[in-house]
Amino acid sequence: MLLVGLRGVYAALLIGIALFAFTLFEEVNQGTDRAFGAGAVAAGIIFVAGAGVLFADVRGKNKQIVDLTAVYFGLLLGLLLGWLFSLALAPLIEAGFPDLKPAQAVKLALLTRLSLSVLCCYVAISTLVQTKDDFRFLIPYVEFSKQVKGGRPLVLDTSVIIDGRIADLCDTRIIDTKLVVPRFVLNELQGIADSSDKLKRNRGRRGLDVLKRLQANPRVELEMHDGHVPDGGKAGEKVRVDERLVLFARSIGARVVTNDFNLNKVAQLQGVDVINLNEMANALKTVALPGEPLTIKVVKAGDQIGQGVGYLDDGTMVVVEQGRNLIGQEVPIVVTSVLQTPAGRMIFGRLENRAGPGSGTAPALNANTAAGPGSAPPPKP
Repeated sequence: MLLVGLRGVYAALLIGIALFAFTLFEEVNQGTDRAFGAGAVAAGIIFVAGAGVLFADVRGKNKQIVDLTAVYFGLLLGLLLGWLFSLALAPLIEAGFPDLKPAQAVKLALLTRLSLSVLCCYVAISTLVQTKDDFRFLIPYVEFSKQVKGGRPLVLDTSVIIDGRIADLCDTRIIDTKLVVPRFVLNELQGIADSSDKLKRNRGRRGLDVLKRLQANPRVELEMHDGHVPDGGKAGEKVRVDERLVLFARSIGARVVTNDFNLNKVAQLQGVDVINLNEMANALKTVALPGEPLTIKVVKAGDQIGQGVGYLDDGTMVVVEQGRNLIGQEVPIVVTSVLQTPAGRMIFGRLENRAGPGSGTAPALNANTAAGPGSAPPPKP
């Protein structure tokens, strides 16, 4: 809105200056055949030059508004530059119009200074208003502070976009901060979507669909950031994107959301906070305590002799001791231990009617299980 108002004021001033130039040059050439033509040409040149600057600015990329202070700095800088340029052009104007009367010369100098000041002010203000969140001003060690609404923004990695769970997480309304997708991450995602490999192409298209879903979510503030971070090193493209992502997140004070284990470590070494969706999912899985009873369907054999393997509804693996001969059956177990690994949580348990892993076979349990889930469990000794 500020930028629209600025452009409107600039256009009004531009039209006023053009009319002033037309009146001035018509007065200078009053009584001659070129009176009207000279005024029209002068007004046309000013109007076309100013309109060209406005058109170039509108056609340029949209940038973020930093702070209202940028307007004040832009005005000061524009007025200073306009005054300096008018002083430099004053001898040329006097040499080009030697027959001007003193009053007319004053008006022409005023017109020149006014035109240059408006032009310089517009360029300076527009540049400062549309600059990035973090930039350094002309004076060393002086910079505009970032405006961060709410919590720190979250920078999305390519892996977490393709994964798609971030969209489901946003639907729960637990995320109320801005989501940022750097332009180089979007370019990498587009490259994957255009890959000749069918699997990669499907993954890339899935990531683009996830971004479209996030954009369509009215409760999510998604920003495609044009922040440029130079490439570094001779490593592969994936390594360069990871490094640039970490540097970008650190420059804007954001946190990185990823599923990549290596990126997680690199970001931690660089002092950047990371949110790993895999770790978040593991933290939300069912908590089982030793001694707690569970009912598990054994679906396959385990790695060790006699072990059977089942899964909870959330995908947590449950290893049942002496459960290999019960594949395909739902059996009651007692949790003996819980193992937390980087890949997830594993639960170990024994059959409920056994005192330990080596207490013989379980014919009574097999018969009872085969009878159906509504039958009563065998009595404990």
